[in-house]
Amino acid sequence: MTDYIATSAGQRATFLCGKSWTAYAGTFIMAVLLFFAALPLAFKYNTRAALVVLIGSALIVGYRLLTTRSYQLYYDEAGVWLASGILPWKKKLTGVKWRDMDEAVYETNFWSWLFQSYTIHVSQRYTQEVEIHATGMARGKDAVAALNARHQELLHGSAIVV
Repeated sequence: MTDYIATSAGQRATFLCGKSWTAYAGTFIMAVLLFFAALPLAFKYNTRAALVVLIGSALIVGYRLLTTRSYQLYYDEAGVWLASGILPWKKKLTGVKWRDMDEAVYETNFWSWLFQSYTIHVSQRYTQEVEIHATGMARGKDAVAALNARHQELLHGSAIVV
């Protein structure tokens, strides 16, 4: 977990995790249905219909793949952040400042254990609301451990200014 990314503020951030391969399963199923069921059906009617289905399917599947890939959980000097979105009007950044963070936790069940794909919650200490909720995150268990360790370092090192 030593990958660094540049944030929009120009700060250096530590990348923790992105979406797991399980997050792509729904898109894969949709692609199979579109390309192997809808496309042959469209060819039965005419070539133009097939072309529309092919281009539309490729755009939809491509957009979903890129959107899923855009999820990045990271931390920097200011706090913990989850960035997502590829289109300028759909980009989103949610986060919690270190001074406001309560804890990071992950949900575990049989499937998350089997596929190593976890749901992560980072809560705010004053309201106990979940500020960051990310499903299907690869290495989510390690990310939560790193976040809580870093938060403890900052708390005990008196680096958090309230």
